[in-house]
Amino acid sequence: MSETNDQGDLGRLIGLAEQLLQRLDTALPPAPPPLDWSAPAFRWRTRPGRGGWLESVKHPHAIRFDDLHGIDDQKAQLTQNTRQFVQGRSANNVLLTGARGTGKSSLVKAALNAFAGRGLRLIEVDKEDLVHLPEIVDLVGERREHFIIFCDDLSFESGEPGYKAMKSILDGSISGMPDNLLVYATSNRRHLMPEKMSENLETVHTDDGEIHPGETTEEKVSLSERFGLWLSFYPVDQDQYLTICAHWLQRFGLDEKSALAARQEALLWSLSRGSRSGRVAWQFARDYAGRTAKKRR
Repeated sequence: MSETNDQGDLGRLIGLAEQLLQRLDTALPPAPPPLDWSAPAFRWRTRPGRGGWLESVKHPHAIRFDDLHGIDDQKAQLTQNTRQFVQGRSANNVLLTGARGTGKSSLVKAALNAFAGRGLRLIEVDKEDLVHLPEIVDLVGERREHFIIFCDDLSFESGEPGYKAMKSILDGSISGMPDNLLVYATSNRRHLMPEKMSENLETVHTDDGEIHPGETTEEKVSLSERFGLWLSFYPVDQDQYLTICAHWLQRFGLDEKSALAARQEALLWSLSRGSRSGRVAWQFARDYAGRTAKKRR
């Protein structure tokens, strides 16, 4: 009789355990789909309880080098560096810094479009996920494609974990970076961290006139110096702004004469935005082309 009761209790416990597992399985988010390595670009995603994974981007932003005006020197340097990389030659990690809307991110996306056919792949990683960089390196290190880890609008506050992870992957880890991986990062800050007046008090002046920055400043500079290529971007002048507007207006379907006729409205648009940049020009062209297309219909 006792043995029968024990078996019954065991059966009920097993049943309860199965019900609990089913509820947990339902509560957990689904597993990520299988990765399509043929995609030209990826995002690193994270989810509580599932860790991180690569998510393919089937249709990345289709911007071309020819769409970018006023940054010919930066374009030439990034193109050459990326060409060396996909050809299996040595190349540098790149830091693109400067004013907002001047083409930093667009230049990286244009490089992907230009070299995707030669095996270039882009992995976009948010700042909050930089702690997962070692996992990403392990995933792609043995593949035949060439990968660029893309960190857009990058900046750090003191003590952020992603800061040390980025330093280690660039030039501070015992494992080293694989030959098929580079980092391209954009930022509004050259040193990637806020600079404070109080840091000047740490500067040391020697008797022979030499100036030695304080430890805080040295720490901030140490990350940006790990990027072998620095590209600086600046606001465009009025003529460059109008040239960019005309280019995008024609890309959106207007003829050359109609694009030239929009110059005055383009200037008024930039005044209302308080800035002239490639981004502002693109936004104006989208608005103007949309409005005039409706009138023509």
